[in-house]
Amino acid sequence: MDGSKREQRLDYVLVPLGLAVIVGYHLWLLLRILRHPVTTVIGISAINRRIWVRHIMEDPSGKHAVLAVQTMRNAIMASSVLASVAITLSSLVAALMASGAAHGLLSGTASAHTNSGIVLGAAGEEALSIKFLAILVCFLVAFLLNVQSIRYYSHTGILVNVPLRAHRLRRPGLAVDYVTSTLNRGSYFWSLGVRAFYFSCPVFLWLFGPIPMFAACVAMVCSLYFLDINKEWDREEEGDRIIDDDGHQEDATKIAASAV
Repeated sequence: MDGSKREQRLDYVLVPLGLAVIVGYHLWLLLRILRHPVTTVIGISAINRRIWVRHIMEDPSGKHAVLAVQTMRNAIMASSVLASVAITLSSLVAALMASGAAHGLLSGTASAHTNSGIVLGAAGEEALSIKFLAILVCFLVAFLLNVQSIRYYSHTGILVNVPLRAHRLRRPGLAVDYVTSTLNRGSYFWSLGVRAFYFSCPVFLWLFGPIPMFAACVAMVCSLYFLDINKEWDREEEGDRIIDDDGHQEDATKIAASAV
């Protein structure tokens, strides 16, 4: 009984703590994107996507239309691959949950070694069902996010090929803003789908206990920090100002903030 309580205590402490580390990091990243977008990869990508959309739509000859179609096709293919992998893994996890084979294997491993329960944590049937359900939710969320990414990329493939001269009744800048926001939404959904895959790794390691799960959460946050932060664009230079449609200069930081 004491061993069982100790196993559950590890799950109750380390698992919420690991989730808090991940959620806290992403809340900090969200605030940094909103306040200092040019210090994050997401903000820098938003600047470049706006420039790319304007470059494609301002070309009167339409010679960049093929480039736009190929770029959007590659983005759709990337999202399609991730969506296919996510739904396949979801089906596999659901089949394992229905068969109960994994439950018997992990439960047998925990009971065979007296001290393994400390590492595996709670290994009862209810606890294992919760762990497999968490993995299944991660893959289903990744699938839905990538499907939404495909939706926005498909819309962008049409909108970006409409020349700015066709928008005679409205300011061309509004058309660029709308296409950029559509493209950014597709990119954001794709990024969230990839992060759902990332998050599935600590949840999968939860099957082997709360200690590997917590260690994976900390390691993933450290890795994501170096992938998400870029301070090179934080220094203002002469080329950081862009000319808008009215001939005025726009700060790259404001462009990123409006794009995000």
